[in-house]
Amino acid sequence: MLLLFCFQQRLLICCSWMLKINNYILIQIKNLIINSSIRSTQRFCTYIKFYEKIQLFDIWRLRQNIIIWSINNNNQWVCSQTIQEHNNRINCLIINNNEDLFISGSDDKTIKFWIKKNQWICLQTITDHQSEVYSLSLNEQQNQVISCGVDNLILIIEYSELNRNWIVIQKINVDCYGIRLCFIDDNLFTFKPYNGNLMYVYEKNSVSKQFTKTKDIIVNQGNDYNILFPQQYIKQKQLLVNRHNEYVNFIRKRENGEFKLEQSIEFNTNLIFGSLSDDGDYFITWDESSKEIQIRKYTEE
Repeated sequence: MLLLFCFQQRLLICCSWMLKINNYILIQIKNLIINSSIRSTQRFCTYIKFYEKIQLFDIWRLRQNIIIWSINNNNQWVCSQTIQEHNNRINCLIINNNEDLFISGSDDKTIKFWIKKNQWICLQTITDHQSEVYSLSLNEQQNQVISCGVDNLILIIEYSELNRNWIVIQKINVDCYGIRLCFIDDNLFTFKPYNGNLMYVYEKNSVSKQFTKTKDIIVNQGNDYNILFPQQYIKQKQLLVNRHNEYVNFIRKRENGEFKLEQSIEFNTNLIFGSLSDDGDYFITWDESSKEIQIRKYTEE
């Protein structure tokens, strides 16, 4: 089960898989009314996302497909493009604010950069990872990408205006591979190793322009192997959400730069899927224990 918001329309999209038929259910959040559904003959969706220009984006792990959906003149969802460039499962995908560039990471050890012409085409491939790529994040300025995977590496990739391409400018060796990382701002990002109770905070040095680990955030114990719940940071609420093992943690960034674990929700299973709305007002989850779609609303104490 995958869940996400279309923030502008207050839509919740739910994706569940069965054998060879995949069902999408679009729900109007205000009244919890099912608006429409889409069926696909693919299996195992790992990423779904609404965008203003693209409409609906998803990736399929077993067939290494990226599928783009749009609404036709009859107000029906149709597949507008299917992309199959990766040679193995696709684990993560991010898109820039202008929605004219997206980036994908895969078990084939590559990160691919895509641009929109008449259709989406692959502009560049980064091959510096030595194993599966699990997580990607873009900074606020949209000129740097961070990635992590099974090879105990974090890559810092920067866009060169001079060469008009993306260049790996730093490789950070970590003591344990991670499956989640997220930019907080242009000078700060977080990284969660798959095991232990510490989340790492990396900060850019103002002189060397290199990122180094400056602090740890204590979260929950346990190992986490489920990659299908990326970290999210909501800037207007200074709130970071991170799933680890059987817990979802909500961590506040304070004005002094410190991070505080404000809330931890236990689900009694490590099969948890969810998403925050873009404004952080709603948190949607589905978990294997309850087998329910649960909607939580943010309130100030």
